[in-house]
Amino acid sequence: MKIKILKFSLLLLLLCSVVVSCNNDDDDDGDAFVIEDRTEQQAKDKDSLIAYLTSHYYNSGFFETGSNHKYTDIVITPLAEGETVPENHTLLMTAVEERTTTYLEADYEYYVLNIYQGDGESPAFTDMVRVRYSGSSINDALDGTYDVFDSSVTPADFNLQTDGNSYGVIKAWQLVMPTFNASSDYEIDGNGNFSFTNPGLGVMFIPSGLGYFSGSTTGSVYDNLMFKFELLQFEVEDHDNDGIPSYLEDIDGDLDVTNDNTDEDFYLNFIDTDDDGDLVLTIDELIPTTYTVDTNLGEEEPVLAAYEFERTRSQIDGIITIKTVTIIDSDDDGTPDYLDPAFTTNYNEL
Repeated sequence: MKIKILKFSLLLLLLCSVVVSCNNDDDDDGDAFVIEDRTEQQAKDKDSLIAYLTSHYYNSGFFETGSNHKYTDIVITPLAEGETVPENHTLLMTAVEERTTTYLEADYEYYVLNIYQGDGESPAFTDMVRVRYSGSSINDALDGTYDVFDSSVTPADFNLQTDGNSYGVIKAWQLVMPTFNASSDYEIDGNGNFSFTNPGLGVMFIPSGLGYFSGSTTGSVYDNLMFKFELLQFEVEDHDNDGIPSYLEDIDGDLDVTNDNTDEDFYLNFIDTDDDGDLVLTIDELIPTTYTVDTNLGEEEPVLAAYEFERTRSQIDGIITIKTVTIIDSDDDGTPDYLDPAFTTNYNEL
């Protein structure tokens, strides 16, 4: 598994800092590794990305017919000197969307080729995604080498947000995956093989700062990367199992759950089982509901209310039991009970 291992990356940065800080100022050894300034490196990376996008094309005509295309169907070809883009192909630079973000106090441009949006729903930036993909180095491609450093032709699962005890992905995946939709359905054949109906299909072209930056996971540092991918499925994550989906623990709405800590304790909201520190667990400050659906009688599942979330479901002899929780704001002040220490009602004891 070579997609960004967050804890490894942070450890690597710390180790690099130690190497630099422990280097004697009078030491003339020029081999000590110095981490580049992110803004300065981004300027170099942008030039490399544009050079790649303006010198490569893809087989756009192939995707104009048919369905259920795969990432392996995407063929990117270098444009030879003096060559024009062949018919039924498109220069990448004219096909991608440029996007921007600010990450670790640096402004970044990255590029996304949306070949197919996907027919299902889209994940949040904190969810688990199931994908097929391949990753390669744009730096190497500009030098004429087109090797894949990581791939999975079988479905692979990744957490877009780590909880500190599991591995996460590079920042670019957290930015790009929620902008695509997953497949609308799937089937399993007699051999246990999955087939997915119209998953999201695309390619991301990213600077090193949204990838591994000074890490050498790809074989070299400051690598600009390209990931072809199919977004097959996703699962809403509740990292602390407190009833609140992790994406809703982003209180300030900046698409970052690592800076939200309502009670200012040692635990961020998305890994805190008592978000407001009132000694009543978050799960107990939500309204519980149980639904029983008898499919034998043709009963249909309920439509959940706003801010009502499914916790569990079971099915026995055609009878489905669904348990949900609903966020409540008792005094309508805009702060739900689970984030308001003034309210300590335990709804599981009523």
